[in-house]
Amino acid sequence: MRSDSYEKTPEALSRLDGLQYRVTQQDGTEPAFRNSYWDHHEPGIYVDVVSGQPLFSSIDKYDSGTGWPSFTAPIASGAVTVNTDRSLGVLRTEVRSSGADSHLGHVFPDGPIDSGGQRYCMNSAALRFVPVSQLGEQGYGEFSALFSDASSADPASQA
Repeated sequence: MRSDSYEKTPEALSRLDGLQYRVTQQDGTEPAFRNSYWDHHEPGIYVDVVSGQPLFSSIDKYDSGTGWPSFTAPIASGAVTVNTDRSLGVLRTEVRSSGADSHLGHVFPDGPIDSGGQRYCMNSAALRFVPVSQLGEQGYGEFSALFSDASSADPASQA
């Protein structure tokens, strides 16, 4: 079961593997096309690997061609914060989880225009996927409603 505090705790940090720690705590980036979720298409939500805070939905996920999971928007307002990032000598906008302050990736203004034009380019190592079938079991039942319309509109689900 999840907690709604979404804090970074020593216990949570101790559960991270080396890549997850480097990405979320040291502002790292994982390799493109060699990460868990860049080509992942199962319906569900993506949560902060550190705190469990809901961050993104598969409904807003799209193939940006970059090799990282990309989303048009966070799952809820306030789920993420943004900061100016000049670490590579260019101006970028960093995305962090609002609860645990985990580094997630960056947002760029080159996303699908019909969905607001944003591309939230995230690191898989900063995320944990929760499939629709496990939302209730893992304490995220309130997000099941996001998928009820999507499944009824899917002709394969009506077979």
